[in-house]
This record gives sequence, C-alpha cells and structure tokens, in this order.
Amino acid sequence: MRHRIAVVGSGPGGLTFARVLHRHGCPVAVLERDPAPDARPPGGTLDLHEGLGQLALDKAGLLAEFQALSRPEGQAMRILDTAGTVLRDWRPRPDDRANPEIDRGQLRDLLLGPLDVQWGRSVTRVVPGTRDGVLVQFADGRQETFDLVVGADGAWSRVRPAVSSVAPHYTGVTSLETSLDDVDTRHPELARLIGDGSVAVYGVNRAVVAQRNSGGHVKVHAQFRAPLDWHANLDLADVEAVRSSLLALFDGWAAPVLDLLRHGTAFVHRPLYVLPVSHTWTHVFGVTLLGDAAHLMPPLGAGANLAMLEGAELAESIAAGPEDLDQAVRAFEEQMWVRAGRWAKITTAGLERLVSPDPAEALALFDQVQPS
Repeated sequence: MRHRIAVVGSGPGGLTFARVLHRHGCPVAVLERDPAPDARPPGGTLDLHEGLGQLALDKAGLLAEFQALSRPEGQAMRILDTAGTVLRDWRPRPDDRANPEIDRGQLRDLLLGPLDVQWGRSVTRVVPGTRDGVLVQFADGRQETFDLVVGADGAWSRVRPAVSSVAPHYTGVTSLETSLDDVDTRHPELARLIGDGSVAVYGVNRAVVAQRNSGGHVKVHAQFRAPLDWHANLDLADVEAVRSSLLALFDGWAAPVLDLLRHGTAFVHRPLYVLPVSHTWTHVFGVTLLGDAAHLMPPLGAGANLAMLEGAELAESIAAGPEDLDQAVRAFEEQMWVRAGRWAKITTAGLERLVSPDPAEALALFDQVQPS
C-alpha cells in the first residue's frame, strides 16, 4: 500500500523532497499557499555547496542541469572598508565549483520540472493522531488526511505547532533589501565595484552587502543592529523616507557604497529571526519538519543547502523502505538535528561577527572561510 504523503511549502527543501520521491516513483502532494509559481518575487541568488545543495540535486538527478545554469564566477567576493578601500578580493579559479551561484527563480523552475504542485492551498493547521491519519486544514475550510505531513514552509511554519511550541525570536539585526536592475548599462561604476560576485562593506554594528544575480540584477542589503520597533516613526512604504533614513545611518561611508542605496528603487524590511540553536522536539507520529521550519538560522549560506539535502535524504529513506515510514522519519530527525545544530552554531556566531562593534571581526571571519 502506498502512503499518503504531503509536503507543505514549495521552497527549495520542499521541492527537493518531492522531486526525489517523484524520481523513485512515490506520489506526494505539494501544498503551496501562493496561487502560482510567479506570485511573488523569487528572491536573490543562492550558493549551493558541493556536499549539501549540490549533493541533493545529484540525488534528484538534476546536477548536470544545475551546472549548466549556475554561475561559478558568482563565488567572487570583495570586501571594502567604509572609506572604500579594497581589503580583500577573492576570485574563484576557472574550475572551482565548490559553491556556484544560481538565482532562486532558476532553481525553483529546475526543481518544479514535472511536479504537480497544488497552488493556492494555504494550510492553517495540522492535527496529528486522528483516526484517519494526520489532518490538514486549509484556509478555504477544506481538510484532508495524510499518513505523513512534512513541514517545509519556512520561518513562520503552520506545521511546526504540531510538533513544537517554540517560535522564532529576533536576533537584534535588521536588513533592508533593495535592488538594482540592468546594472552594467545603467550603473557601470557600481557593476565594476560589485564584480562577478559580491561586495561587502563592514562598519560599526552595520554592513552593506551587494550581490550580483543573473541578467544584470543586483540585490543590496543594508544590515544594522536595532530594536525591532526601530522604524516606529518611519513609513516603510515611503521609499524616499527609507532611503533618507539609511543614508543618514551610513553617513560618512564612501560615496560608491552609498550609491548602492541611493539607486535602489524599493526597500523591503527583513528583520532577522532565528530558532534556538539546538531546536528539537519529541517525535510526533506522522509529522516532521525540515529547513527553516525546523532550524531557522541566520542567512549566511547554509539554510537552503541544508533544507535541500534534508529533503533529498528523507525522500530517499522513504523510497527505500515505505513499510517503515515512521522509522524512516525518526532516523531522519536524529540525523538532521545533529547537523543542523552544528550549522546553527556556526551561523549564529558568524552573524555576531559580521554585524559587530568591531569591523575587524568580519574580515577575520572571511579570512577563515575563504581560500588563501
């Protein structure tokens, strides 16, 4: 008998889980609240690590297609001080494919492939332990039962309360994101500043990071330590007011760095939340979590990679022994908790050093992780 399996969320982790199951001939319902794949901007670029995200794509049979789409040159990283002096300028070797970049939208389309996602299915509640299995309730009043529900629905997961009462907490660091389009033509001097990958500038308790995506698109993040209500007297929908506030916050920084903020067309407020470093839960029959739903951590390159590998590993375990579904889930959780806890410690310590009172801490951190 085939199990009724659902994954909530069509991010990288949920889609990888579904794609690997599909590869093994196992049916899965992908439940996504967005009404269509392009309902929201897909976000920026991701670097997929050889032993994490790329391994997951290999398990899904998609590694060659990923390599054709990815940008190895996007691994380049340049660090400036606030006066605009170049402190470090790392450039990948031509054959370096350790952490190539890919746009989130391209990765989403690659993973979607033949999957039949149920768009517009907004989950409101998951109730385990009912007579017919795990009950999933939807915003439109409908409900459905499954043998296994996997929560891959991100930071504010609607599945998580079925296994854990823990909620994300604010890190004290806020990010305001803006974008530059057609940067090579419209802002050639900024294109040269950013290079093929990213440029980062670190000051006292604040930073500006710009990252190249494909097609001349650049994401810019202004990060700073502030109370959660720092914007109480600021209308975040007022682009010019937000820009003025940011330029004042980064006053005195080099003009090219400030130009990254001056030329942004809109600003998105993204306060950084995390789950506790060692977030685990007592196993619940028929429900589990992966990715940010399970271990939300600072956005320092690990989250999507972990979610994808977790999705692939859980799918492989289920496909290998469907008669022992609960045993496969238990084993998956134990393995996930150990690895995620290790990465949560690394990324939490990393955020403390990247946005800190001493900008030298950020430089020292990059010296530790970048090739010499």
